[in-house]
Amino acid sequence: MDTEALKKSLLVKFVEVTQDRLQAIQLGILELEKPESNAAAEGVARELHTMKGEARMLGLAAIGQLAHCCEDLLKVERDKKVETRAATDLLLHACDAISDLLDDLEAAKNGSDESNEMAAKLSQTAGTPLPPLKPVRPGSKQKLPPVKLPAEAPARAEGASPVPAPTAPSGAVPAPTASAPTPGKPPEERAERSTPIDRSIRVNVEILDALGLLAGDLLVESARSGLRGAEIQGLFERFSRLGDNLLRLSEQQDLAEKERERVAQLESDLHLLRDDAFRFVRTHADGFNTLHGNLTQMADHVAEARLIPLASVFEAFPRAARDLAHAQNKHIELVVDNTNAGVDRSLVADLRDALVHLLRNSVDHGIEGPDTRSTLGKPETGRIHLRARADGDMLHVEVEDDGRGIDPDRLRQVAVNKRLLSESQAASLSEREAMELIFRAGFSTRDEVSELSGRGVGMDVVKKKVEALGGSVAVTSRIGRSTTVSLRLPQSLALMRVLLIRMGDDVYGMPAADVEAVARFRPEDRLEIMGTVAVMHRGRPVTMVALGPLLGLNGGPRFERPPCVVVRYGEDLAALVVDGFVDEREVAVKPVGGDFLKGAPFVAGSAALEDGRIAVLLHVPDIMTEVRKMARPVTEGPQTRRLKVLLVDDSPIARATESALVRALGHTVEEAQDGEDGWSKLQSAVFDLILTDVQMPRLDGFSLTRRIKQSAELAKVPVVILSSLASPEDKRRGLDAGADAYLIKGELGVESLALTIDRLT
Repeated sequence: MDTEALKKSLLVKFVEVTQDRLQAIQLGILELEKPESNAAAEGVARELHTMKGEARMLGLAAIGQLAHCCEDLLKVERDKKVETRAATDLLLHACDAISDLLDDLEAAKNGSDESNEMAAKLSQTAGTPLPPLKPVRPGSKQKLPPVKLPAEAPARAEGASPVPAPTAPSGAVPAPTASAPTPGKPPEERAERSTPIDRSIRVNVEILDALGLLAGDLLVESARSGLRGAEIQGLFERFSRLGDNLLRLSEQQDLAEKERERVAQLESDLHLLRDDAFRFVRTHADGFNTLHGNLTQMADHVAEARLIPLASVFEAFPRAARDLAHAQNKHIELVVDNTNAGVDRSLVADLRDALVHLLRNSVDHGIEGPDTRSTLGKPETGRIHLRARADGDMLHVEVEDDGRGIDPDRLRQVAVNKRLLSESQAASLSEREAMELIFRAGFSTRDEVSELSGRGVGMDVVKKKVEALGGSVAVTSRIGRSTTVSLRLPQSLALMRVLLIRMGDDVYGMPAADVEAVARFRPEDRLEIMGTVAVMHRGRPVTMVALGPLLGLNGGPRFERPPCVVVRYGEDLAALVVDGFVDEREVAVKPVGGDFLKGAPFVAGSAALEDGRIAVLLHVPDIMTEVRKMARPVTEGPQTRRLKVLLVDDSPIARATESALVRALGHTVEEAQDGEDGWSKLQSAVFDLILTDVQMPRLDGFSLTRRIKQSAELAKVPVVILSSLASPEDKRRGLDAGADAYLIKGELGVESLALTIDRLT
């Protein structure tokens, strides 16, 4: 498509979208006259700004000018510099002017008498200068951004060596390569020798990515069609019941013979209509089932086309292991198993990087030198075993060596020597926690830096890369015998099976592969272990955490037996309290975009649902990292002061979560259900610190803080506000009320709370 054709298609789309946008803007303008109109004003401003940008990009200068002038007037109206009624009247007239320009795109480019007059009136009322119609330099021309077309493979120069085709995915035929004619053979015989015909082609990876997203979107739209079919069937059933009721009513009436004949005819017509309607429903259902099945099959084929065998990742490792071993005068054999397992092309680079680090680690830290191995009764040649297997939607990769193993006691001592942990913290680590010290940034058991190791940037890179892909890393070892590092990651990032959960009115998704179970735990199933709330699940205690407060959402479920999702990360389990379950299904995963979710903690992506909502996909490794911080007590030695803390929060789940955090720091907690309850407890007991929520019945957190700071007996007690309200205005209100600190619930962790308490006490 050339530039002009593209521009024409974009103009058509702009007109359609802007007509709908004008409707939304006008509804928002009407809301401006109501007392609570801040949200409406923000919505109108966003729509105007978007319209202005799109219009200017397409060269529709008059529409861009009007939208800009409307923005100016809206701003001064919000600042109370213009009377609201007059401003809304003018803004509505401006919408009419923009609507007229949409019918005359030539006028939308160069302006008309009406649009120019309206722009001048808007600017005059707002008291702002009239923006130029076409703010471009003289002689310059507006151009659309260049259109990127798929690049064709360049022709191979004459005499150049043929490039070997890449390894094809499992089940696919390798791509054809050019070959020279066989000397001395006639063309017919050469043709016979070339059979069977190669039926594969090379496809740009970007096209496969686009097809994957399209397949996912089509699956969602197909599901929406199923919902619409169910709605149509319900409507037909209602019509049928209504017709039956009318016929029964007519039978009870005293009608003449002629009217009864007409009623009988109506009854016959009704039965025919009902038969036709339900025949349509059945035909639609059959068509929907066929379409949905075909789309599912298409999505599976696209996902399969994106897979390449792990052989393409592993093929360079034997040579690399050999070179690394020779550099250290070691003898090493690398054994690779199951290279036919597939992996998504988008994961290849990160997986390869992670395996390179693991391979170097095995050579440098794991395998002993030949003399040492002989002394230990081991073969002089060490063995590194690299194996892979597919398990449903997940891929398991293991790197095992028969080297010296990992000594947890040595890891604890190294952490103390490098001042990463205090002696008491190191001593409190379990064996598995000590083993996981190797994943800390800056941690290395080498005292000297070499070309291979010593910088402490190996295993932490592995962990970060795998977790960024939604996977997990685990390590097991036998001292003097072996070490195994296991990677578990999704085979594909395009399509994923997820469990959809409900938090309030919003839907979130968790990878089904990370879900151990769903359950409802009774109050008697709960227990407290070292200050942390836990439940018994299949014979073992599991940390119980409310997902809402952890994600920075207000409140939490108030049920006696709240629904929980038991998730697994490596060897860790956690019971996450949610508001409810929606469904388990395969969704098309889209990367996080825009400013709203980009960089947000605990977020791995998003997926569209058939009812129009967007499900936020959660990143389980991030969640489990935070849960482990909450579940592990932090001890700083005998000098740590034990405080008596009053926690004020109206949400039972939030109180349980925050209490666990405070107790994990070694302090005692007394809980209050709201501000009045907290104030009552302050009259009868002495506390070293007060933690309070903001939004509570009877007495909110700001008012409670003011009471405390105005009391001569309590004014010196530090008050920390814990709230999901994160705007600068809310923080300012809290500090103006006298709070000594303001912490956001979504960012709350053991470390941040400990630092705040230490600073205040």
